[in-house]
Amino acid sequence: MNRQIAAFRFCARRYETGEPVQITVRGSRIASVEPAWPGQAFLDWPWVAPGLFDLQVNGYGGIWFSSPTVTSSEVATAVRQFLPHGVTCILPTLITNSHAALLQGFRAVAEACRNDPVVDRMVMGCHLEGPWLSSLDGPRGAHPREHIRTADWGEFSELQAASGGRIRLVTIAPEIPGALDFIGRAVAAGVTISIGHTAATTAEIAAAVAQGARLSTHLGNGCHLQLPRHPNYVWDQLGDPRLSASVITDGHHLPPAVVRAIVASKGWHSTIITCDASGWAGCAPGQYTHSAGRVDVLASGKIVVAGQEQILAGSSATTEVCVARAAEMGACTLAQAIDMACRNPCRLLGFPEYRLMSGDLANLFLFRSGMSGDATPGQGLNVVATLLHGQLAYGELASLPSH
Repeated sequence: MNRQIAAFRFCARRYETGEPVQITVRGSRIASVEPAWPGQAFLDWPWVAPGLFDLQVNGYGGIWFSSPTVTSSEVATAVRQFLPHGVTCILPTLITNSHAALLQGFRAVAEACRNDPVVDRMVMGCHLEGPWLSSLDGPRGAHPREHIRTADWGEFSELQAASGGRIRLVTIAPEIPGALDFIGRAVAAGVTISIGHTAATTAEIAAAVAQGARLSTHLGNGCHLQLPRHPNYVWDQLGDPRLSASVITDGHHLPPAVVRAIVASKGWHSTIITCDASGWAGCAPGQYTHSAGRVDVLASGKIVVAGQEQILAGSSATTEVCVARAAEMGACTLAQAIDMACRNPCRLLGFPEYRLMSGDLANLFLFRSGMSGDATPGQGLNVVATLLHGQLAYGELASLPSH
């Protein structure tokens, strides 16, 4: 992390409107956002947006947050790897594993937050995805069957204590024994509940929502390869307006038409983009082994359970890639996609939304899109700089225009 600057300013174009603005940052906050119509062309200025917030990241670069041997320094390394991708907030996600492994993972996250101020600022909480999921092939996805188990509030309480109270989001299958009681207790304790990796009936999904479930985890994935025409658990979640939906828009997990259908049904304001980065994100193509089994990282970037190409095992994409691809798929505008990976997670989890407004926390990223500098689909996002709590965490600002 670079040194704190008492006050500085730079010019860029607002991600929502394209308006050229001058932003002044003082300490950890945005001091002002003012119009900055220049005398010369401004189309080569970068775009500026609130920093991205990814609520489902399993690790990076061979590091898994749920590994039975993960250390706090490895957690810090993996979390920091997302700063060059415009991500300023993250929920380290621990997936189905033994109780001992999950304890180790949450303790490592807590220690990393205590030891590293950057990690502490980025980690807004933790996401526990499992182990209380369907044991059926398809809905279970790549989660190891031997560690799937009955919902247990006592186990959760131990994990929550190990995390230092950081577990903010839990993905659970409503049909497993004890799930509905667990959901009610978790919601009462301020934990957000998401439905995922489920084969639940219509009645079971309705009961989970009545108990307070508010999200569907990577809707359209973690499913049987074939489903009844209707009813089925995808339609049941898609059609319930009380549930927001997270989607993995890496180009492998969902076809563009499905992404468009989910966003059209839920509305962009109730859809959340996540990269669902696997611990093998950032790794070269090949076969890898970890505590949950073996996976193949394909040359295309697709990560699958070893030996087949149907069951996905997380994503190799990072958050800004998924944001760009959602727009490329025609599901939303680029500005809406950014909000779906920033403001929407904040709102779901009860955090203040990050915006480009005076007084807001200066969690920002600057990016260029395409060869011409236009913020249009088709060229992806190239991150120029990332600001975390008003500090330059990645890139440089010296070459940016200012008044």
